[in-house]
Amino acid sequence: MRLVVARCSARYTGRLTAHLPLAKRLLVVKADGSVLLHSDGGSYKPLNWMSPPCSMAVAAPDAEAAGRGVTEVWTVQHRKSDDRLEIEVHDVVHDSAHDLGVDPGLVKDGVEAHLQELLAAQIDLLGSGHTLVRREYMTAIGPVDILARDGGGATVAVEIKRRGEIDGVEQLTRYLDLLNRDPLLAPVQGVFAAQEIKPQARVLATDRGIRCLVLDYDTMRGVDDPDSRLF
Repeated sequence: MRLVVARCSARYTGRLTAHLPLAKRLLVVKADGSVLLHSDGGSYKPLNWMSPPCSMAVAAPDAEAAGRGVTEVWTVQHRKSDDRLEIEVHDVVHDSAHDLGVDPGLVKDGVEAHLQELLAAQIDLLGSGHTLVRREYMTAIGPVDILARDGGGATVAVEIKRRGEIDGVEQLTRYLDLLNRDPLLAPVQGVFAAQEIKPQARVLATDRGIRCLVLDYDTMRGVDDPDSRLF
């Protein structure tokens, strides 16, 4: 992982257009190719980013940009779309690289682990005809919660969260990118399953062709029977 603290501006073009004016920011370049721009506020979410598969090229600025104080231009191009992130780097305060090694993956808390177990046992909640392939299907960047087949034999990858937010959709997107490179699995459909799915996460999932599934934890574990409710 490379960490750069610098004054920079950025412009994202493609499915949307966004601009970040000149300011001091943290630029993160990960081993999987993703590039993220962070500020010192706004919690954990980046201001802008490019997810893999993508490639990054670093070039010297043209005369006009150099006159504005630009020292480097980073161009991050998505390999499957026209999406592009262009970063103009001015003054670099810090630049370091770190080998983080292989991450063991996220350890689920009790509820998420139990949701995974329950959904594996009630796989028909994904739809009639679905069958379980396995839980914790390992990929190069971590385990997919559930791998299944639909009634037609197509592969289905399921990411499970207690609360479904944008980060979970991004995580499932990375898994799908990898799984769809395997000719024995492709094409792989994605299902984002959670007890609650935030509107922004649902919009992003729909845009990426990922199906959303809301899980009723109490019903799945037999605590609450919807058929016996009065209202």
